[in-house]
Amino acid sequence: MDDARRVLSDRDAVKLERLELALKASNEGIWDWWTDRREIYYSRRILEFLECGKNCAPHLFLPPFESIHPDERRAVELAVTQALQDGGPDNLAVDARVHTGSGDWRWLRIRGTVVRDSAGKACRIAGSIINISRRKEAEAQVEDERFLLRQLIDHIPVHVYFKDLASRFLMANKGMAEWVGLNEGADLVSKHDRDFFDEDHWKPAELDEQRIIATGQPMTDQLEHEVWPDREETWVMTSKFPWRDRHGHIKGTFGVSSDVTRIIRAQREATGLAHQLQQKNEIYEEELQLAREIQYSFTTRDFPLIADSARQLDFGSRYVPISGLAGDFFDVIPLRHDCAGILICDVMGHGVRSALVVAMLRGLLEKQRALASDPGAFLQGLNEGLAAILERAGTTMFATAFYGVIDLCAGTLDYSCAGHPGPMIDGPGGVRQIATAREQRGPGLGLSRDASYVSNTMELDSIRRIILFTDGVLEAENQQGEPFFENRLIEIIAGNSGDPLHHLLDNILTSVLSFSQARQFDDDVCLLGIEIESRPE
Repeated sequence: MDDARRVLSDRDAVKLERLELALKASNEGIWDWWTDRREIYYSRRILEFLECGKNCAPHLFLPPFESIHPDERRAVELAVTQALQDGGPDNLAVDARVHTGSGDWRWLRIRGTVVRDSAGKACRIAGSIINISRRKEAEAQVEDERFLLRQLIDHIPVHVYFKDLASRFLMANKGMAEWVGLNEGADLVSKHDRDFFDEDHWKPAELDEQRIIATGQPMTDQLEHEVWPDREETWVMTSKFPWRDRHGHIKGTFGVSSDVTRIIRAQREATGLAHQLQQKNEIYEEELQLAREIQYSFTTRDFPLIADSARQLDFGSRYVPISGLAGDFFDVIPLRHDCAGILICDVMGHGVRSALVVAMLRGLLEKQRALASDPGAFLQGLNEGLAAILERAGTTMFATAFYGVIDLCAGTLDYSCAGHPGPMIDGPGGVRQIATAREQRGPGLGLSRDASYVSNTMELDSIRRIILFTDGVLEAENQQGEPFFENRLIEIIAGNSGDPLHHLLDNILTSVLSFSQARQFDDDVCLLGIEIESRPE
């Protein structure tokens, strides 16, 4: 009998050893509690978890559960209470933080099996405990990261969503939920675009998603027009991609979209305004073209025949406006068959404002024809009229002018100057500029009603050609910033003295353009040439 008992004891020892090795390998310890006793058995592994000896180890299943963390104390108490109830569950399972001998809190997974008597009363509970602190720390870290990611997704100013293979929402951020009139992303789960949009939008959107699922090809930066049953239309810029699991299998789609409604509406409004502006510009351009044609007609008309028995006047002109409407003009006014007034004028600036002043001056010319034989009185009349108009308009503008009267019968050139560059005279004595002295020049037209202009006289015998010009010729600059100046114009006129008048005018323009750094005029250019020729007997 003793030998039999010894054999059984050896077998139990082997079984216990095997159990302890298995538990050690799984990092588990065992506990055993007879519920009618205050003592509890903990294996050595559990004592290592609790960091204490068996004599001071806490009883984890007896009130007041002081060794259990307050956050889990209620759960442990409830699990123990239910296990001890007559006819209660056969298992006890709870996770809790337990205070260790070192003063730390350690997560333990507690599992137990309830042994009951024939009446269903719990008489014994035994089970295992495992240290799950690392797993809980990892879970907490994952949860924190998940929370941060969710915070980011919910607060970025775009709509983010995932959909299943049937285009139903599986996840959406707060922005997407609010866009369709819901409070939270969870409210969108299992819903479809058709629950919010008209078919004109949800149907094409679903087709796009099914194409992405079928082909695996994304759709990026597509403008979607959203049509709602109960609100104004909106526009979003959307990118959608295939949603794959870690094995590469497509589970649905996910997308990101942003509201561009304001931009689209602004573009539409801008397009409408641009169309209106284009129409107004076309009308304006038609009016400008008419004004150009009218202005141009005054500069290309035929010159009058001015002659006596011995001499005649030949005229030539060049007119180069830098814009459609110019502030330069000239006129030849026949006074008798053998007498003519010659006028050149340059209004400040160029463009529409200058063209309007030109129109005023042309109107004033007609009113001053009675004074056209007296250059000083003629310019004074133009000045008074223009100054009165500008005063009433409350604006400051002015014009420079040179006016001369060529009288073949008297053999004289009478002239007066209103701040304009004096013309070049080519004669037997060479080329020179007149109206350069201060006493021969008055102020520009339109600056003061009280301005006066003196008349000067010279003999026609000293004149073969007269070249009138505006300051667009003199103001052209070369690469060094040096203006063309009068001396270069004198050299050109002298060098072309024997050429026909129209060749001389062309050479002046060509020389100025060659001198200019930009190879173009910076201001309107007007040239008027007069040649005094003898008539054949």
